[in-house]
Amino acid sequence: MTSTRQPVQLVCLDMAGTTVHDDGAVLAAFHQALDTIGIPAGTPEHDSAVTHALDTMGQSKIEVFRALVAGDEHRARLGNQAFEAAYDHHVGSHGVREIPGAADTIEQLRTAGHHVVLTTGFSPTTRDRILRALGWNDLITLALSPADAGRGRPHPDLLLTALLRTGTESVHRLAAVGDTTSDLLAAHRAGARIAAAVRTGSHTDADFATVPHTHLLDSVVDLPALLDTAAADHS
Repeated sequence: MTSTRQPVQLVCLDMAGTTVHDDGAVLAAFHQALDTIGIPAGTPEHDSAVTHALDTMGQSKIEVFRALVAGDEHRARLGNQAFEAAYDHHVGSHGVREIPGAADTIEQLRTAGHHVVLTTGFSPTTRDRILRALGWNDLITLALSPADAGRGRPHPDLLLTALLRTGTESVHRLAAVGDTTSDLLAAHRAGARIAAAVRTGSHTDADFATVPHTHLLDSVVDLPALLDTAAADHS
């Protein structure tokens, strides 16, 4: 029996850990931010906060800080600002690099007719600085932060906003790829046809096993072949 399902039209890719090499910058910036808001290294509170940060990788950073300071908005914003400044400093002083093959993969996806949208928990300012450093502004269709969509991951807002802005016909034509459980939960909640985990970031196969997902890839470079296989299976 021939399937009437159409091939993937929109591909949403996470940034840090999925398409952008982190080099530990996120966690280093988080350590500095914790010190800024009075949670110094060497304390049980600091250790607990770092564990929370690792568990919630991929989520909106402001929401992570809000959870850590029990809703104290001033401290949350102070922590988030310190995090963004520390990460920006890393980008400015050390540069930023792609996950090997990421740019070529994005180009391949665009050439094949897919919209490619990058999603991130970073602020638009930090996100755009990374894109400029990589020279990716003309490579992608769109880039989205929680500020552009409403809520960050694990909520589906980023993916659904990408769907609306690109005019994609249905969530059944959406593929979402990320390196954290939050990425996968967002994809599942958005109803994405493909919710793929990659092994190039902060979470492991054991982490991925705790949340719904459709595929597990070594790297984003494996995605075009997966999409080709999916299209053939439903032709």
